[in-house]
Amino acid sequence: MTSKQRAYLKSLAMTMDPILQIGKGSLTPEYIASVREALEARELIKISVLQNCLDDPGEMAQVMAERTHSQVVQVIGRKIVLYKEGKDDKKKIILP
Repeated sequence: MTSKQRAYLKSLAMTMDPILQIGKGSLTPEYIASVREALEARELIKISVLQNCLDDPGEMAQVMAERTHSQVVQVIGRKIVLYKEGKDDKKKIILP
């Protein structure tokens, strides 16, 4: 992913609300499955890490990206943005 594409995805993510939250249970196989489903449906998702989760958001973002075959767009504070190119042409985000 080029820096221009990453910047474009960051601008799209700014207006989004987080659709998933990570709590004290951290990254369970069930949670990874829900992240995978959300990426298939939306391509670009924002995840919020709650205060009771003691793991590092940056490390969790890398683990989620590896397990879901997606890319980390950004990690700011306790917010994670992931992107995975979709298969459905009608819903696809057109990258510059």
